[in-house]
Amino acid sequence: MAKKTNRAAVILAAGKSTRMKSAKSKVLHKVGGMTLLEWVTRQARSVSADKIIAVINEHSDDVREEAIRLGLELAVQEKLDGTASAVLAAKENLKDFDGQVIVLCGDAPLMQPNTLENVFCQLDTVSGVVALGFEPENAGNYGRLIVKDGALEKIVEAKEANPEQLAVRLCNSGLLAARRDTLFEALAKVDNNNAKGEYYLTDAVEIVLGMGKTCTTFTAPASEVLGVDSRDLLARAEQAFQTRMRTEVMANGVTLRDPETTYFSWDTEIEADADIGANVVFGPGSYVSTGAVIHPFCHIEGATIGKDAQIGPFARLRPGAHMGENSKAGNFVEVKKSVIGKGSKINHLSYIGDAEIGEGVNVGAGTITCNYDGYAKHKTIIGDGAFIGTNSSLVAPITIGSGAYLGSGGVITEDVPDDALALGRAKQANKEGWAKRYRAAQEKRKAKRNS
Repeated sequence: MAKKTNRAAVILAAGKSTRMKSAKSKVLHKVGGMTLLEWVTRQARSVSADKIIAVINEHSDDVREEAIRLGLELAVQEKLDGTASAVLAAKENLKDFDGQVIVLCGDAPLMQPNTLENVFCQLDTVSGVVALGFEPENAGNYGRLIVKDGALEKIVEAKEANPEQLAVRLCNSGLLAARRDTLFEALAKVDNNNAKGEYYLTDAVEIVLGMGKTCTTFTAPASEVLGVDSRDLLARAEQAFQTRMRTEVMANGVTLRDPETTYFSWDTEIEADADIGANVVFGPGSYVSTGAVIHPFCHIEGATIGKDAQIGPFARLRPGAHMGENSKAGNFVEVKKSVIGKGSKINHLSYIGDAEIGEGVNVGAGTITCNYDGYAKHKTIIGDGAFIGTNSSLVAPITIGSGAYLGSGGVITEDVPDDALALGRAKQANKEGWAKRYRAAQEKRKAKRNS
């Protein structure tokens, strides 16, 4: 059995993010609810990279924190003078590493695992470098991959290219792979004799060829290599991700009533035969079971929706919401950190937070769980089969027993036993003639002001 080749990934994340015009680094902006840096980290892990190093600049504390959160090794590019020096910053991290190294752009979230795997497979066939190329509709300012008879001869930056080279459609994605020793030997020889005065990683190709080694390319779809360094490109990346998710979800048997207005997060999971209406947004951590119906204009995040449940329209499920089988959260209902039991219904105009609701409960319109006392959150527990009257305020901590009834308009501050009727509002009192006297007094004051 052949010995597994060691793999390492160097993620370039030291850029200043100038075009984003943002207080935070570009690699911390999100697509599908996940930072660009985490997307690229997951790419590296998808091909079983043994070491993953993030190259940052010394001032990017936010990137440092995110990289540490993701469990990455750190390398610091002290002077931002090109991609070659960025990769060289990781040399110390890889001093004892023997294997293949892939250089990834920290702002390219859409790369697919099979593409990266194919790059490594190509590297097994050559002694030098594999560069990932793509063919955009407009090559513009992209560097060009100059290939002859299947071999990569050079990578030319657009500003350095002649007219013949600019006519080449195969462009450089910025991703490059080589064996560790070959890569760093070549990078040590890169100079900055170019229009920008920078040390280009792309120059390593000609240097490697001069070492008597062979280089080649692998071509990926243009949709995968999109780099995000502006708000416009961030929006395009989000659009591409959403298109991919919509296609996958429908292929897996989910109905999207209006795909273009349904938005997913990176980890959204929806089982077959769920039915999703228009203008539905899924934040991170959402799971929808088979047969569930999400009506239009709902926002769902960190929530689990059980089999055959009904949500919305205009409902919001916040993190920790768990809707049981055949349960319902209707129009203008908000549920947060609560478990709603099988067959229970919260039909409209209610807020349920920090609650545990049993099976077969009916929650009337306008009901709220008063879960916060200004200092701490408290829990509301409602037993199976209870009936909560409209406009009830349940002041937590409180327990409503199984089968209990709550009269409409009650402010319930004490536990209610099983099968009891609780009336928490003041006794009605009719004051005869009060309204007539009030109107007369108002008219008298008005006449006095006008006199």
